[in-house]
Amino acid sequence: MGEAILKIDNLRKYYPVKRQNSFGKSEWLKAVDGISFEVYEGETLGLVGESGCGKSTTRKLLLRLEEATSGSIYFHGRDIYRMNRAELKAFRHEAQVVFQDPYASLDPKWKVGKIIGEPLQIHGIGNRKTRREKVLALMECVGLPAEYYERYAHEFSGGQRQRIGIARALALEPTLIVADEPVSALDVSIQAQILNLMKDLQKRLELTYVFISHDLSVVKHICQRVAVMYLGKIVEIADTEELFSNPLHPYTVALMNAIPLPDPTLKQQLNVLEGEVPSPINPPTGCPFHTRCPHAMDICRVQEPPVNMMQNGHQLACHLYK
Repeated sequence: MGEAILKIDNLRKYYPVKRQNSFGKSEWLKAVDGISFEVYEGETLGLVGESGCGKSTTRKLLLRLEEATSGSIYFHGRDIYRMNRAELKAFRHEAQVVFQDPYASLDPKWKVGKIIGEPLQIHGIGNRKTRREKVLALMECVGLPAEYYERYAHEFSGGQRQRIGIARALALEPTLIVADEPVSALDVSIQAQILNLMKDLQKRLELTYVFISHDLSVVKHICQRVAVMYLGKIVEIADTEELFSNPLHPYTVALMNAIPLPDPTLKQQLNVLEGEVPSPINPPTGCPFHTRCPHAMDICRVQEPPVNMMQNGHQLACHLYK
């Protein structure tokens, strides 16, 4: 495994809630609550979990689109939350994003050439002629014909729009791309095309991905390692093959059991988790999963499990494994 391009250390993001509790104290929504992990150069790290677990908030923090409540994010050894404006602008060259919705993420008033070339203009790269040449090269790179340069975003399908979004993310020649559910809004056949495009671009351009998704089948196809989030915390990290063949945390096991079988002739027994996801405003004490865990013990209700390093690089936060 290569050098760590990103190192996240005890990262937290709390949002204030307007109402006060019965003791007159302000409450906080704990969207991200003390997560730590590393992303290695050239890999694709998957970040998975149910809706509301903190994945998209983590994406905003990784790109410093929001300020963290506490903790650090080191990019090539430098804390992005201690960067000044000039350093942050340089960081934007290196870290870009592909958004979930290929419809809402593109300006309907702009033509494709302007959409893809906007980062170049903002950062003062080249003149009009060289920027046009760069945009046409990017369009070819993602499989868009040159004649699309003068078309508007509404003239394209979802898959073509996502290709435009990927080309825009590549405009500044970044080394890190954070992809937030980049194929969830697309048809299954188009999903495969976009995923294969991203894998091909990763090899050609030596990119590092943080791939955020709730679709485990997609994650298995594209990621080398996977981090599982629940209620603002990371409960398990492992190599993709190891995680899918040997999930250890009860929450991860439940997610794996919910993956549909591709053969309609086979009967599948779905082990649905009982209970509701606790509120991030008032999370349970101890292990955040103990209210829904079929294996919960007394210690789970009072003590938060530490992150333990298991065999094969497996990281796990669960009292069942010490």
